[in-house]
Amino acid sequence: MKPTMTPPLDPIDPIDPIAQWLARRPHLILDGALATELERRGADLRDALWSARLLIEQPELIRAVHLDYFRAGADVATSASYQATFEGFARRGLDTEAAAALMRRSVELAQEARAQWLQERPASDARPTPLVAASVGPYGAMKADGSEYRGDYGLDEEALMAFHRPRLEVLKAAGADLMACETLPCLAEARALARLMDELGLRGWISFSCRDGEHTSQGEPIGDCAAALAPFASVVAIGVNCTAPQHIASLVRAIRARSDRPVLVYPNAGEVWDAQAKVWRAGPECAHRAFDAQAMDWAGAGARLIGGCCRTSPADIAALWRRWEQQG
Repeated sequence: MKPTMTPPLDPIDPIDPIAQWLARRPHLILDGALATELERRGADLRDALWSARLLIEQPELIRAVHLDYFRAGADVATSASYQATFEGFARRGLDTEAAAALMRRSVELAQEARAQWLQERPASDARPTPLVAASVGPYGAMKADGSEYRGDYGLDEEALMAFHRPRLEVLKAAGADLMACETLPCLAEARALARLMDELGLRGWISFSCRDGEHTSQGEPIGDCAAALAPFASVVAIGVNCTAPQHIASLVRAIRARSDRPVLVYPNAGEVWDAQAKVWRAGPECAHRAFDAQAMDWAGAGARLIGGCCRTSPADIAALWRRWEQQG
C-alpha cells in the first residue's frame, strides 16, 4: 500500500511534541538499537563510554545509523548521549568544555541525519518531520558496573538531580526536541529527572528497565511508578525499554491502569547476553515471532510509541512501519 499521506507538522510543538504527533496519528515509531547496531557495523564498543566512544572516534558512523533508521520509517532518532557524562569523559582526559561539545555533537549528528533524510525523501512520503530525542541514561550507566539494571546507587533524589543537571542543561542548549530519559531502574531517578525537566522547562519521556512483567529493575511496581510521575508536566510519555519482550504487554497494561500519559515501549529483540561467552544467544521470544508481530501485541495493550532497544535493527523498524502502513 502507499504510505499514509499525513500533513507535515512544522514547526514542532515546543510544549509537547509527542501530543502533537499523537493527535494526528495513532502511533509513533521510535528507532531501534544504536550501540548494538554500531557493533554490527564493526565498531568496537568495549569501553566504559560505550556508544559515546564513537562521538570521539567515528561520529560519521553514528550519523549513518540515524539516517538508516529514518529511512526505515522511524519518527524519532535517539542521540548517542546515553553514556555521555562529564564524569565519564573526564576519565578519558577530556575537560568540561570538550565533554559538553561532544554531548552537543550527539544531538547535532541526529539533526544532520534528519536534514539529509528530509532532502532525499520521495514526494510520496509525507511523514511529518521526525523528532530528535536526546538520550539521558541512568547514573549507573556512568558507573558502567551493572547498577543501571539494579538501581542500588545509595543516592537520594537531590544527589541524582545534581548529577544529571549539567548534562541536561547542555542537551537543552543543543536543541533536541525532547529528552529520552531511559533505562531507569528505579523511581527515585525517574523523579529526579522529572523534577529537573520541570525546573529547566524541558519535555521528555521517562522509560524504566524492568525485571519482569510487573516491576522495575529495582523491584518497584511499575504502576506505582507511573502514578508517581503524574504531578510532572514535563513528562510527556511513560514506558519501558531494554526489557525482555515477553514482559512488555503486561507492563503496558499496568502503566495504563495508573496513568493517562501515552505509553512507550522499546524492548530488546529477545536475545540474551551470555556474559561468559560474550555473545548474544536466542531467547524465548526470538525463535517464534518476528519483532513487528510482537509489536502488534504491545499496541493492542495500549502502547502508542513503539521501537526497539538492544539487538533490534533498521530492518526491524522497517518491518514495523510496513505492517502499520498495511493496516491503513
